[in-house]
Amino acid sequence: MKQLLATLLFAFAIALPAHAQLLAPSAPASQPLDRIVAVVNDDVILQSDLDEAAHAIEQQYAGQAGQLPPVNVLRRQVLNRLILMRLQIQKAQDQGITVSDADVDRAVQGVAQQNKLTPEQLRAAVEQQGSSFAAFRQQLADQITVQRLHQGVIQNSVSVTDSEIDNLLNSPNYKAGEVHLAHIQISIPGGADAAAIQASQAKAEQALAAIKGGMDFNAAAIRYSDAPDALDGGDLGWRRMDEIPPAFADTISSMQPGQVSPALRGPTGFHILKLIGERKGDRKMVTEYHARQILIKPSDLLTSAQAEQKAQDLYNRIVNKHEDFAALAKEYSKDDTTANLGGDMSWFQPDAWGQTIAGKLAELKDGQVSQPFQSEAGWHILERLGTRQSDQTVQLERAQARQAIGNRKSDQAYDDFLRDLRSNAYIDILVPELRETDTSANGATAQAG
Repeated sequence: MKQLLATLLFAFAIALPAHAQLLAPSAPASQPLDRIVAVVNDDVILQSDLDEAAHAIEQQYAGQAGQLPPVNVLRRQVLNRLILMRLQIQKAQDQGITVSDADVDRAVQGVAQQNKLTPEQLRAAVEQQGSSFAAFRQQLADQITVQRLHQGVIQNSVSVTDSEIDNLLNSPNYKAGEVHLAHIQISIPGGADAAAIQASQAKAEQALAAIKGGMDFNAAAIRYSDAPDALDGGDLGWRRMDEIPPAFADTISSMQPGQVSPALRGPTGFHILKLIGERKGDRKMVTEYHARQILIKPSDLLTSAQAEQKAQDLYNRIVNKHEDFAALAKEYSKDDTTANLGGDMSWFQPDAWGQTIAGKLAELKDGQVSQPFQSEAGWHILERLGTRQSDQTVQLERAQARQAIGNRKSDQAYDDFLRDLRSNAYIDILVPELRETDTSANGATAQAG
């Protein structure tokens, strides 16, 4: 529970909006003023915001303090994430993106269910840690806002064509399967000169040397990476090989789990990859059903009770009087797609006709006729005629290739969007020790206060 709350509390700490009030509430006279540590366009980040977010990270890594970098490095990383969150929220507000209380209520319910809590228990757990549930709700609202901003950006800039899918699947570099990766990103700012590129490469080599010297990869990511996931140890999760840029995929395919790549040059900077695990793609066999049905629909002239009774009468004629199913379907069924075919639904995958019919099919044996049952469409009589195993590998590969290409384009499009967002923002970091000495993909060099 403590680990869960530490993660949740960190998440909402980084998303809290800065307010005009600069004094900590109910602060005793001896407590210093809550100073501004950074200005982000027309918004500010307070020392208390930074303290709370940094403290949440320390809670998240309780018992693993050795993975955290020195305090000043950690605070710079946390501040970078705070700045990036503020910029995204501001952009979303400029675009008129809004989140309703009902949206947040659903998000609260989802978080509670995922952690096997009721919303009331979740609230009590958050408040038990001394945090505000209102702030927790605000964090969820900000997450939804950023998610909708992300969707809008990639929806307007990412498309996948059939020819791109064909090219990927036919490429000699195409590799199936999935890999679990972590990464360290040392970015090169847009328009960088040779000296800036060399500085980024030197930092990447420094990170690689630290890892070879025994530093945990996650700890090195927290210390050196400037990717948005740096504070998560650079964990990219499981990704299909066809989602990964070919230049990186070639390197990864020659690695064993646990190995770390050299510093690889990519379009936006240098990357160090760790292969955590891999799993091969298997053939996808799917159970298909052959069935036929009779559908009786309620109408203005036929109540639901009357439709049920009519279906029951037809069931008795089929099962007890052994009348022909197909002939009755042609005469009485109101399903436009199957009635003229004697109710024949042909071969289909389980969910093709909806969850209600899929569930009923699973209960039947081949040749068995169901009792009348109700769905949103009306009252059904269903006969399962047969089952077979169908190889859907090709169809699945095409669907996965489409998703992989889309994901790759989406990642690049949103990364470019964030780089542009920060490079065009006014960011003034007022605390000297929190300023980066170099530039990063998360933004331009901070201005002096």
